[in-house]
Amino acid sequence: MTMPRKALVTSIAFAASAAVAASAQAEISDGEVRIGYLADMSGTYRDLAGPGGLTALEMAVADFGGSVDGAPIVVFSADDRNSADIGANTVRGWIDQQNVDLVAGLVASSVTIAVTKVLEENDRLGIVSGSAASSVTNEHCTPNHIHWVYDTYPLANGTARAVVEQGGDSWFLLTADYAFGHALEADVTRVVEESGGEIVGGVRHPFPTSDFSSYILQAQGSGAKIVGLANAGADTVNAITTASQFGLTQSGQQLAGLLIFLNDVHALGLEATQNLLLTTGWYWDMDDQAREWAQRYFDEVGSMPTMVQAGIYSSTMHYLEAVEAAGTDDAEAVRAQMASQPINDFFARNGRIREDGRMVHDMYLAQVKTPEESTGEWDLYEILSTIPAEEAYRPLSESQCKLVQN
Repeated sequence: MTMPRKALVTSIAFAASAAVAASAQAEISDGEVRIGYLADMSGTYRDLAGPGGLTALEMAVADFGGSVDGAPIVVFSADDRNSADIGANTVRGWIDQQNVDLVAGLVASSVTIAVTKVLEENDRLGIVSGSAASSVTNEHCTPNHIHWVYDTYPLANGTARAVVEQGGDSWFLLTADYAFGHALEADVTRVVEESGGEIVGGVRHPFPTSDFSSYILQAQGSGAKIVGLANAGADTVNAITTASQFGLTQSGQQLAGLLIFLNDVHALGLEATQNLLLTTGWYWDMDDQAREWAQRYFDEVGSMPTMVQAGIYSSTMHYLEAVEAAGTDDAEAVRAQMASQPINDFFARNGRIREDGRMVHDMYLAQVKTPEESTGEWDLYEILSTIPAEEAYRPLSESQCKLVQN
């Protein structure tokens, strides 16, 4: 029996679309896009990324539709416990046994540096959202990872420069003794000295630390106008709490939190953090787009997202769009596709991925509100100014990255 012409055309069109889908899926290794989320899920950095970051990633996967051209998106997750060895071994296992295509999250800089070496050796892709060390895309750059949310260079450019300009020209630095703290210490020292200030002293503390008593006493004894906290997460919270107990600010010194997250301010309260200057890559209440996504996240988690959690969603969506556009999950092809597309979403303004793997975007100088200024539980920041993308990050002319031709 002869097939009617309309049915024949429909059949041919269906077969052609099925062939295209099959071809696209054939370019996806194992017929699945596999993402491993690696972060501190239980320790010092739990609240700034942790389980909430995994939720943000899963929101992106769901919003994308759960598959790329018919290839399901599969998510794995693990707690690196802020250990470079655990992180690197986890990722090796994911690559060897699960054939993971992308590693996301990545918070402690020491873990990130170890993991990105594994990714380079195995030609897989990583997107770093939680780590701060600017060395991640400087001396530790690879062709296999992208640094998304922020790093120590704009933190110093924003907060330290603003504090010195306001008269805070003598500094004592309290530094977490590992890659992130060292990078932030170096970047802050550079900015303070370039701005006409001086570093009069400092001390490095183990990571993590619960007792900051001796370090705060040293800071008080230094006579510095500014005590800069080159640490993060629970370390920063503990340091600020101890400084308050020792009357540091009451005696005339000022704290400068160089990496403060929304959850830190929320945990400490506005009474303890009011008027603190900070630099952030994103704030939930900065505009309508941010508020809309943040409310969706809040409905899932019960707290407003940090810049890291927002960045995890943003970077995951950009990755999945690149896999779809490239028709493959091959690391080199996907990274090239990601770099070819500008990033302007609810998270990033004027975003683009440079050859060193740094995603540059506008950053923001903010100040913590006073209790009187705040109109709600999460109304914590006032955005004072925008630091344009091209001014915020380390210039490529100063880069030590092997991928940059100076």
